[in-house]
Amino acid sequence: MSGAIIVSPLERIGEMAARHGCRQMVSLMAAGHDFARPGMIDRHLVLRMNDIAFAGAGDLVAPERAHVDQIIDFARQWADDGPLLVHCWLGVSRSPAAAMIAALAVAPGIDDDRLAQALRAASPSATPNKRLVALGDEALQRGCRLTAAVKAIGRGRECRLNAPFRLDLDDLAIARLRHR
Repeated sequence: MSGAIIVSPLERIGEMAARHGCRQMVSLMAAGHDFARPGMIDRHLVLRMNDIAFAGAGDLVAPERAHVDQIIDFARQWADDGPLLVHCWLGVSRSPAAAMIAALAVAPGIDDDRLAQALRAASPSATPNKRLVALGDEALQRGCRLTAAVKAIGRGRECRLNAPFRLDLDDLAIARLRHR
């Protein structure tokens, strides 16, 4: 699989879809946070969850394995008709985690450390949701490599809103081949 994944905060999804020619999108939003889907998006997965790391937080919905399985299935059906757009409210936690899961679902040969480093280079503010990462690690049978790689890059810098960023899967696959 070649291509790119665009990660964005909610307020910039229309701009990112138009700028990058995205036709497919994953939205990770809390219940009740409604939004308008950009018109050029033909295929859309909406997952309702809060940005929390533990289940049992009152009325909040923690990321669950079913959410991760849907991300994986959606990514594996991603047509090569442009980048995949992934967003959450701020573009800091849920969407970076989902982007990593999607990348590894379609390109399992990508090195987990290289992916985490590429994420950090693209977004100094990204702090992938730990629960989504752990569930993705398990679902994709990464042997805790994804969890360890995300832990190694540490927490991103503080921000109010993350700037959109791009993960180029072709570049990550090339890096994987060079480091063998």
